[in-house]
Amino acid sequence: MVSDTTFLILVTVSLFIVMYIAGMIIFHDQGFAKPQMFLNLLISNAGLIVIACGLTLVMITGGIDISVGSVTALVCMTSAYSMEVLGTSAYTSILIALAIGLAFGVVQGYLVSYLNIQPFIVTLAGMFFGRGMTAVISKEMLTIKNATFRSWADFKIYLPFGTVNKSGIYQPAYIYPTVIIALIIVVLIVFMLKKTKFGRSLYAVGGNQQSALMMGLNVKRSKMMAYVLSGLLAGIGGFLFCLNTGAGFVEQARGLEMDAISSSVIGGTLLSGGVGNPIGTLFGVLIKGTIGSLITTQGTLSSWWVRIVLSALLCFFIVLQSVITSRKRQAE
Repeated sequence: MVSDTTFLILVTVSLFIVMYIAGMIIFHDQGFAKPQMFLNLLISNAGLIVIACGLTLVMITGGIDISVGSVTALVCMTSAYSMEVLGTSAYTSILIALAIGLAFGVVQGYLVSYLNIQPFIVTLAGMFFGRGMTAVISKEMLTIKNATFRSWADFKIYLPFGTVNKSGIYQPAYIYPTVIIALIIVVLIVFMLKKTKFGRSLYAVGGNQQSALMMGLNVKRSKMMAYVLSGLLAGIGGFLFCLNTGAGFVEQARGLEMDAISSSVIGGTLLSGGVGNPIGTLFGVLIKGTIGSLITTQGTLSSWWVRIVLSALLCFFIVLQSVITSRKRQAE
């Protein structure tokens, strides 16, 4: 018998494979079938993968965090300001990014879990605060020119395969270290959720909070730690996002929280909690990236079609989740 989690992941993975194969067939002449095209999905969305995995942890407990886009913008702006204006090192900017994410996670987690304030309200306040602080630091775009940071951002890891271009020159495929970091984090979170007591407690809290209390689980601490991890991952993902963009500005990462939430839902995470898997979230991010690549390669459609198609898929998966949830209740 296939579990709800496995079924939702299979639907997500199958959808991604169908979409990508369709793109390879339709846009073969534009290079969509080249290995680098797929790797570019991972490169451009490495930060989003990490951030969406943090959202998955919170959503498994039945919560939500809409502040991650603003946290990302604040991390990028703070990193740019510290290196370009204050003259700090790139290593210091990493610590600042982690501290910002951790601070948001601790404060929001405490308000949600111990003071029982609605997570949407708490993280909405966090979203406004993060975006406001980004503007306070600087209203102008700050481009990062720090030599160490640039060496990290430009460092390519070449892979033992590639393609031959029209001139007959062999071009090896490559990824950036950000991709490796993102994939390692996905694996670590999968291990934590499946193999540790804390991971299983998150599912228990999201599945039925009252039952979790009766089992002796510390529900408040579990929810608190979910938000702390989400904040920490937002800080890490924000720095990876900054490595990709190489700058900080006020409007940066606007709407990123919706991309993270939709990727998590498309990846099989139930909005009501109790069900979710980072592997599904990873493929949810890849689906979002594939939609963008298909529309960009097509060339004539507006970039807003990415949002339109993504919203349609989101509605489809929410309906699918509702059907699964209702059948589960009837079976009980």
